[in-house]
Amino acid sequence: MAACNKLSVLARQLSTSAPVAQMVKPPVQVFGLEGRYATALYSGASKMNQLDAVEKDLVSLQKTIKQDPKLRDYIISPIINRKVMANALRETCEKLRMQPATSNLLQTLADNGRLKKLDAVISSFRTIMAAHRGEVVCEVVTAKPLDDSQRKQLESALKAFLQKNESIQLTARVDPNIIGGMIVSIGDKYVDMSIASKVKMYSELITAAA
Repeated sequence: MAACNKLSVLARQLSTSAPVAQMVKPPVQVFGLEGRYATALYSGASKMNQLDAVEKDLVSLQKTIKQDPKLRDYIISPIINRKVMANALRETCEKLRMQPATSNLLQTLADNGRLKKLDAVISSFRTIMAAHRGEVVCEVVTAKPLDDSQRKQLESALKAFLQKNESIQLTARVDPNIIGGMIVSIGDKYVDMSIASKVKMYSELITAAA
């Protein structure tokens, strides 16, 4: 209940022009606590006409945090007082001229002790924004990097999952642990075609039959 109340406060902070009950529904549902923060941010930023600017703020912030381990450790530190952190983030946002919606999100996460969720919240918000633009987010995991020919063939095959007004936003990630094959996540669909998953399945069958 407390978490729901805090998210309602965030929605009010993000938009004072309309009641919280009239939240703008995102084009795609995102789950978990990070999804709820991202949804509240989308609604508020939409009412304030700050969607694109907020996304730009968050993409830049996410990139900076990933490149600076010390900054990441500082942000998620349990030692620093929440209010001190919230004030520091507010001042930082002002210096960097970030949007009010971005600043409100960061301060709310700090006040609630949820800054460790920041990266997940940003990723959820980016998923919502991709859907907002008619993009379908797709992640492909392979044991080795895809070459240009393989990537084009894969993109062509994945287009069968799209509607006429949609485009695909493909990201490729390498994970040697899957041995071979690939794992594909597109929209709400997940297909594991990795050799590692097949090895696990056959090993379990052999163990059960022994």
